[in-house]
Amino acid sequence: MILLLAGTTEARKLSWLLNDYGLEALASLAGETAEPEKLGIPTRVGGFGGAMAFRAFLDDNNVSAVVDATHPFAVSITRRTARICEEKGVPYMQLERPMWEPEPDDEWWFVDDLAEAGKHIPEGAKVFAAVGRKAAEELDLPNRELYVRTVDPQEDTENIKFITGRPPFSQAEEVELFKSLGIDWIIAKNSGGATDGKLLAARELHLPVLMQSRPKAPVTQCRERVQDVLDWLLDL
Repeated sequence: MILLLAGTTEARKLSWLLNDYGLEALASLAGETAEPEKLGIPTRVGGFGGAMAFRAFLDDNNVSAVVDATHPFAVSITRRTARICEEKGVPYMQLERPMWEPEPDDEWWFVDDLAEAGKHIPEGAKVFAAVGRKAAEELDLPNRELYVRTVDPQEDTENIKFITGRPPFSQAEEVELFKSLGIDWIIAKNSGGATDGKLLAARELHLPVLMQSRPKAPVTQCRERVQDVLDWLLDL
């Protein structure tokens, strides 16, 4: 059985291809979203319970290959999965979309840690942070107006105003949103893939972007295209 660690658009695309090819596979979601989009294969939700439990899961379910298509910033999961698969001799492949690169008209400020945001974003700014609820709550941005978009509704806090929406969002939709809120700065993680609507909108509106650089994943087998991962699975 193929185990697909899902949670990205690419994982969803691969799941439907696995279904089309009739390959025995199981998807696993972390459970961050209350109502995730449907996948093309049977799906479990929730963590595995640590390294020992993950090893046991691989054995108990006769897992023949693991595809890691989790978020590019879920580095701890990727490191653990790659290590355990190597130890057990289970074929492992990471599906990691290429990083975004700034165009000449973009004003991007790269940081390794979002804690550096306050050094770049001036007080009084209206900020749209596309970094998820947990990361946004760790931002230290006093005297700024902070907006965060989440898939599931959230209660506003003293420091954050939440907006509900499910991606993807077009450039036009993001332009309209940023104009209506009077946004001055964008905060994003370099998740990569197709150029994102918010980044295109930032370019159109000449908004600066604070971009968190992608952490380094373990050196292992990696593909950037869904089709290449499918071909790898078919060749096993």
